[in-house]
Amino acid sequence: MTGIDINVLVRYIVQDDQSQAKSATNYIEKKLSKDNFGFINYIVICELVWVLEKCYNTSKQKIIQIIEQILHTAQLKVHNSQIVWLSLNDFRKGSADFSDCLIGRINLSKECASTITFDKKAGKCKSFRLLKG
Repeated sequence: MTGIDINVLVRYIVQDDQSQAKSATNYIEKKLSKDNFGFINYIVICELVWVLEKCYNTSKQKIIQIIEQILHTAQLKVHNSQIVWLSLNDFRKGSADFSDCLIGRINLSKECASTITFDKKAGKCKSFRLLKG
């Protein structure tokens, strides 16, 4: 198993730097397998969403498709993929940022009744409770 950093994952997905994209693609598609997979942790997934939104103006729907594809890729293992799937579903249905959806789902998995927030968008998620300030 090998950890995959955000910069490698972005080059693989976006293919915007010829040399780095070729190296990332070669590594992910030829060096990794379902038995020797690349590990993607929560922070990398959150960074990926942020980079795609802010740097590449990627639509929410396209980001959802990209994360789904990552979750379905045999040679990639996403940190606690079930929580990421649930977070992705919350992101798809709501207006909260993906990172907020992930925070809420991680906290629920750790037996938190809810996560308190001042963020009105996150507060609409069922895993959050809006704190009046």
